[in-house]
Amino acid sequence: MTISRAAAYRLWTWNVVVLATTVVGVAAWPIPGEAAETAPEIIAATGASGGFVVHFPCGDGKLTAQLRVDARFQVQGLDRDAGNVAAARRFVRAQGDYGEVSIDRLIGNRLPYIDRLVNLFVSDDLGDVPMSEVMRVLVPGGVAYIKHEGQWTKTVQPQPGNLDEWTHFLHDAGGNAVAHDDVVGPPRHLQWIGSPRWSRHHDRMASMSALVSSGGRIFYIMDEGSRISIQMPPRWTLIARDAFNGTLLWKQPIKEWHSHLWPLKSGPTALARRLVAVDDQVYVTLGLKEPVSVLDAATGKLVRTLDATRPTEEFIVSRGTVLALVNPGKFDTGEFTPAFNTGDQKRVREQREFHWNQQPREIVAMDAATGTQRWTLKTKVAPLTLAADDDRVFFHDDQKVVCLDRVSGKPLWDSAPAGRRQDVTLNFGPKLVVHDGVVLFAGGDRLMHAVDALTGKQIWEAPHARGGYQSPEDLLVASGLVWSAPTTSGRDSGVFTGRDLLTGKIVNEFPPNVDTYWFHHRCYIAK
Repeated sequence: MTISRAAAYRLWTWNVVVLATTVVGVAAWPIPGEAAETAPEIIAATGASGGFVVHFPCGDGKLTAQLRVDARFQVQGLDRDAGNVAAARRFVRAQGDYGEVSIDRLIGNRLPYIDRLVNLFVSDDLGDVPMSEVMRVLVPGGVAYIKHEGQWTKTVQPQPGNLDEWTHFLHDAGGNAVAHDDVVGPPRHLQWIGSPRWSRHHDRMASMSALVSSGGRIFYIMDEGSRISIQMPPRWTLIARDAFNGTLLWKQPIKEWHSHLWPLKSGPTALARRLVAVDDQVYVTLGLKEPVSVLDAATGKLVRTLDATRPTEEFIVSRGTVLALVNPGKFDTGEFTPAFNTGDQKRVREQREFHWNQQPREIVAMDAATGTQRWTLKTKVAPLTLAADDDRVFFHDDQKVVCLDRVSGKPLWDSAPAGRRQDVTLNFGPKLVVHDGVVLFAGGDRLMHAVDALTGKQIWEAPHARGGYQSPEDLLVASGLVWSAPTTSGRDSGVFTGRDLLTGKIVNEFPPNVDTYWFHHRCYIAK
């Protein structure tokens, strides 16, 4: 699903836009299907759960219209005959479905679609359209349902092994915001454009509050309130779309979220850690002080509620375990109400009045499949530092890195002291990354620490430049190197430094190839 993930990373902007990137060829294999002639039979035989469906040739449009079996589908019928196209359009309009179902004329043998756009292609007569052309337009996991010599055959587009998922705010439970993917490349063209066209305000909380992707779908929390004025009430919603074509799959309203009048665009950064998608399930807090709910990724229907996690501030999911940071006490933002001021003054107020309150929380481990509680631990946990590998759980307790056994919650080790900056404002956050047996921590005090994940012993310590404006610390591991750069303002050098993961020695450095003016390069953590 990485064609659209290239822009999914960028959905923190004003538009829901997906950009296509370099792709690789894939093969297909046929799967014999039972004969299916009606729309429900075709959907059942192919296993389609939503997205973009193409029917060719569409004839009078009756089957085409029926293929939109519910609101999770968009359908287009194609036909070579102009008379059929006109008749099909009249039928679809009469049904009141035109728009979600559309009809067009096919000229030539090339399908009028960008690569990897179609979830289901249905045809009882391909004519001179080659099967390779059908496979070109199918998304990974998409299905071609073709009738040939009286027999229906189902052909599934394989999932390429070099596409990755982006299940958490920081990629996965380990916190290293780098995809394991070699398909994403420089954007070449738009893949699709969604709605709404604009966000609500530049200097108030971002309309896009969280976004993840899994299984060919993207999931995001967005304020769909009026764009006329930021003073109008918010309407926070969890939204699911097909990642390749943008088809709206489902929505879930969110009872209460953080105040949309919070200054500085991103909002409290921990909000982005309230949404995770793994395989066919979505994990989310459907409110500011709600527990973790588990939803079906295809339909949005509630699977279970993890009541023991009420109220969750942030969480991760690791190998079937939900690790929730539960706060039964006072929230860091308190009873936030916006000040009636503008510009720098509202930012000063946010920075002075609202910080991480350092009170103990509970780490609650829940079995994701059954909803049973495995263990709990009451302790201090610095924002954004909860992370896990296959066997262990890690966090910063305001003084040092702590390691627990993932299954039992038993403490395994504490590291040597690892500092943080004095004020942890809510748009900021320390960075803890677990990668290849090494735990990396940068707390904003201009140092980073590397700790052995098995023993807790410090491996190395090095300078860590400030790398963002009003955002969490930047620290990325790519190609075996730990990367950081001073990029907060135009006065910084912008030189990226890559250190060996195991020794901390500088292996590579490169300066920026553009001149920057005085201001910062972005307001969000690097990914």
